Amino acid sequence: MDDETARQFLTEQGFGVLSLAAEGEAYGIPITYGYDAETERLYFVFLRPGEESKKERFSEATERASFLTFDVPSREEWRTVIVAGTLRVVDDEWPAVRDALEDNAWFPTLFSESEPMRDILGWALDVDEISGMHSRATR
Repeated sequence: MDDETARQFLTEQGFGVLSLAAEGEAYGIPITYGYDAETERLYFVFLRPGEESKKERFSEATERASFLTFDVPSREEWRTVIVAGTLRVVDDEWPAVRDALEDNAWFPTLFSESEPMRDILGWALDVDEISGMHSRATR
């Protein structure tokens, strides 16, 4: 799969697995995402259920994260894209986060127009590496 097709696939999907690492331990998180093709950035939102969050702890410790998204309609047809890059907390990019999540995330209703955002933390993965594969049956 060429890079352009891989980027298009990122815009079509809305879920995947974010892979993190801290102190020699790996941690994979199934998560929804938004993709901003112009900035080549993935956005994630972590809901904050309590003071201690394994997701946050691992995200803060991860120097380089990877993300996998895939589609497997059958044994003969499949597509997968892996991206890697730097993961960071989102400070002042909430409009971009909202737009990206509304485009292709599975749960864009996290951002209610009538209620302010609370107890959520935004993260961005600045993509610097992308690769994709597909089955021969997939065009």
